[in-house]
Amino acid sequence: MQRHTERRDPVCPDPEPWVSRKTPVCCADMQPDRSTPVIEFRDVSYCVNGTQVLSELNLQVAGGETLVLLGRSGSGKTTTLKLINRLVSPTSGEILVNGTPNGQGDIIRLRRGIGYVIQDAGLFPHFTVERNIGLVPKIEGWPDEKIRQRARDLMQLVGLPPEMASRYPHQLSGGQRQRVGVARALAADPAILLMDEPFGALDPLTRDELQREFLLLQQRLHKTVVFVTHDLREALRLGTRIALMEAGKLVTVLSPAEFLKSTDRWAAAYVRAFGDGLESAANRGTS
Repeated sequence: MQRHTERRDPVCPDPEPWVSRKTPVCCADMQPDRSTPVIEFRDVSYCVNGTQVLSELNLQVAGGETLVLLGRSGSGKTTTLKLINRLVSPTSGEILVNGTPNGQGDIIRLRRGIGYVIQDAGLFPHFTVERNIGLVPKIEGWPDEKIRQRARDLMQLVGLPPEMASRYPHQLSGGQRQRVGVARALAADPAILLMDEPFGALDPLTRDELQREFLLLQQRLHKTVVFVTHDLREALRLGTRIALMEAGKLVTVLSPAEFLKSTDRWAAAYVRAFGDGLESAANRGTS
């Protein structure tokens, strides 16, 4: 069992096509590459306007795993995610991506090598589906025909029919927009995906469907995923490991099975709050 030893806070300075079916996949059974972390936080703190948002975070993300950041609003989950692709910069400490501090080198290249999916997809409303998906390849200078083919391939992968290529975001359902958002994040084939509550605004049936499809996609692509949620059932279902955060600190990092049995007071509080049926979630709905 991996635990985080809390230390005194630093002084804060001045400011396949996806298909809807029962999914026998268990991402926790897939063996991530732990030889060299793809993402590593070393004593990372973040302070803004005199408020300590994140305190001395030490965390590693292995290649091919889905690490879920679980916690309440204000616990530091989204800030942790944004630190990876340098949307915000740490007050102290460093973040390594593929062994290199992400504060070094070209920040644009860093971000283009990381897929980013947010709640409600964040699509450009005046772009068609095909143009939204092909945005990063277009910036990268891909030939138009290669971009069109990539968009078609990814639409098939995420379960969108080809006739939707010419539609605009307002003509899509919430679930369809999220599929486009995932396809756009995958367009340049990044090794890392950051997902900030991507299914949180969806109705329960669509959310369940997309969770199943995410598991199938991850089984096929083996991306390194950091996934933010406040929903324990979603964390148990999707995560290889769960990093529990509270008030800007990392409490513990556990596998889904370990989380359900943990005596840590914060983990146990989550299990009590979410009640029955968690074992089924941890087994990806197969029990």
